[in-house]
Amino acid sequence: MKLFPKEIDFFEIFDRAAQNVTKAATLLVALMEKFDNIEARSKEIYEVEQDGDMLTHDIMKKLNKTFITPIDREDLHALAASLDDVLDLIWASVDRLAVFKIKEPTKEAIVMSKDLLTTAEVIHKAIKELKGKNYSHVQEYCIEVNRLENRIDRGFRDALGKLFDDFTDPILIIKWKEIYEHLEDASDKCEDVANVLESIVLKYA
Repeated sequence: MKLFPKEIDFFEIFDRAAQNVTKAATLLVALMEKFDNIEARSKEIYEVEQDGDMLTHDIMKKLNKTFITPIDREDLHALAASLDDVLDLIWASVDRLAVFKIKEPTKEAIVMSKDLLTTAEVIHKAIKELKGKNYSHVQEYCIEVNRLENRIDRGFRDALGKLFDDFTDPILIIKWKEIYEHLEDASDKCEDVANVLESIVLKYA
C-alpha cells in the first residue's frame, strides 16, 4: 500500500475533455457542410459524446478520491459539468437533424456551427494555459468566448427571424427552431465554462 498515492494530473484530463468538445464541434461543422450520411455522422458524434461522459465520470471519481486538488474542488466540478453540457448540446442538435430527417442545412445553421467550433477551440486554448498558470491569457480567452457567445446569440435571433421568410411549412419551422435552440444553448454553456475559468483566475491570479 502506498502511503502517498500518485498525484492526479487534473489539467491533463481537462485538456482531453476540452479536446473532445472541439472534436465534436469539428464533426458538427463537417456534417453541416457536407450533409451526407447523416446517420453515420451522427453516430460518430454520439461516440464522442459518450467518450465525454466517461471523462466526466472519471473526473468526478478522482475528485472524490483526492484530498488535495490544484484548484478548488467546486471549480473543478463546475468546469467538468459545463464542458459536459456543451458536448451534450452539440450531440442534441445533431440528433435532431437525424430524427427530424432534415434534408439540407440552412446557411444560419452552418454559420452558428462554425462559430461554435471557434468557441470550443478558444476554450481549449484557455484550459491549456490554466496548467501553466498563465492567468492573463486565460482571461483574454474568456473575453473572446464571451464575444463569440454574443455573436452566436445575434445569429440565433436572426435565424429565427429568417425562418418565417425561408419556410412555409410550420412543422419545418418548429424543427429548425429546436435545432437553433440547441446550438444557441451550447454556446451559452461555453460561456458557463468561461465564467468558471474567470472565477478560477480571480481566486489564483
